[in-house]
Amino acid sequence: MIKLIIISAVILLLCMAMLCIKILIKKNGRFPQTHISSSKEMRRRGINCIQSQDFEMRHRKPTICEHT
Repeated sequence: MIKLIIISAVILLLCMAMLCIKILIKKNGRFPQTHISSSKEMRRRGINCIQSQDFEMRHRKPTICEHT
């Protein structure tokens, strides 16, 4: 049982090290932004994150057309 826990911990540490190798080696390294709103191409096409769209809809001033 202890052997299995140790092996699992070693595998987990190796996987974490492999995922972070670029961040550890590169000066001022960080994880890439994968959020839709941080992509220039998505913004250019007018594609937004649903959370951003929801926030805008909730905080938008109502217009005359929306009351009818």
